[in-house]
Amino acid sequence: MTPIHYRNGELHIEDVPLSHLAEHYGTPLYVYSHAALSEAFQAFDQAFSGTDHLVCYAVKANSSLAILNLFARLGAGFDIVSGGELQRVLAAGGNPRKVVFSGVAKSAEEMRQALNAGILCFNIESEAEMERLNQVAGSVGKIAPVSLRVNPDVDPKTHPYISTGLKGNKFGVPIGDAVRLYQKAADLPNLHVTGLDCHIGSQITEISPFVDALDKVLALLDQLEAVGIPIHHLDLGGGLGIRYSDETPPPVADYAAALRAKLAGRPQKILVEPGRALVGNAGLLLTKVEFLKHGETKNFALVDAAMNDLMRPALYDAWHDIQTVKENAGATTAYEIVGPVCESGDFLGHDRQLALAAGDLLAVLSAGAYGMSMSSNYNTRPRAAEVLVVGEQAHQIRQRESVADLYRLETLLPQ
Repeated sequence: MTPIHYRNGELHIEDVPLSHLAEHYGTPLYVYSHAALSEAFQAFDQAFSGTDHLVCYAVKANSSLAILNLFARLGAGFDIVSGGELQRVLAAGGNPRKVVFSGVAKSAEEMRQALNAGILCFNIESEAEMERLNQVAGSVGKIAPVSLRVNPDVDPKTHPYISTGLKGNKFGVPIGDAVRLYQKAADLPNLHVTGLDCHIGSQITEISPFVDALDKVLALLDQLEAVGIPIHHLDLGGGLGIRYSDETPPPVADYAAALRAKLAGRPQKILVEPGRALVGNAGLLLTKVEFLKHGETKNFALVDAAMNDLMRPALYDAWHDIQTVKENAGATTAYEIVGPVCESGDFLGHDRQLALAAGDLLAVLSAGAYGMSMSSNYNTRPRAAEVLVVGEQAHQIRQRESVADLYRLETLLPQ
């Protein structure tokens, strides 16, 4: 049985009815399945079994401490893109020696923080960043382990906002410059070259872009070895997509098998950085219908969740399945599912055929990734609470913010 399913006419997550969670914790509410999170991680870990590997969860997808702690317990490493994410990983019990630090604009303070924590590797994304890291490492008496994130100019066939491996993207260094930059890194006194990194985008639903990128990475690896620069690990990035609607992403086992076939005989340790694929379909956003509004051309279901709670539809025109918590076989009407935020772009779904009444609960599915982590306080709206369900037990892992929380750090002008 899937973790999110109807039972006795009501939508459950694992063995808990969603209506019970709404009654106890209120809405909007993010809800996650412990079983789904665990199974997703284990699928990646097992797919690479027999190969020296590390599954580094991409923290930006969902940075809730309880979820990070669960993955740490399962043996995960972590892919971070900020000093704040590093602090979260450490607070959640993550091992800093399993952390890789990506991102195009690392500050000197973030570099010092990561060096003092003893992370596994910095993924360098520009020559200027390389020079700064060398200076910072020298100032604190450390040697920084580094890899270069190379841009292979491979089309990941995904939304342009989440494509990261084309030559017009801000990420990484051109693959044609990589040998020169690696030679420079090897000569800098406070850097130690340890890896080679490539990440081409997110929500990729075909294997071929991953294979094309790996072909270019392996050709570069041969060039580096020929000039005497040893590489100890290959970081192949993340980006494997999930099903939101009618997408057909490959099974994790097929994705891993395609990469492993190319890597046969290579001694390097393999790192992968899944994010969405671990958490996306393990979570949902629970919301309540406040009013139904019937217009001349459209019907609106006005709900208590909004674009500040789940940004993806407004930002990417992303599609999320929306289901009623109470299974209803009655006559349906086409509704725009919209929130209270004062923007015409505040929507969670367009043209959804649903049988609704005021007070009904809706579940916005596949909201575990880039939901809570991208949420905001726009319109002075407190962020949602979060609950993690384990079988029949529900654990609140984040309290709902109060309005007072939102202005706690602000001050009035003096009299």
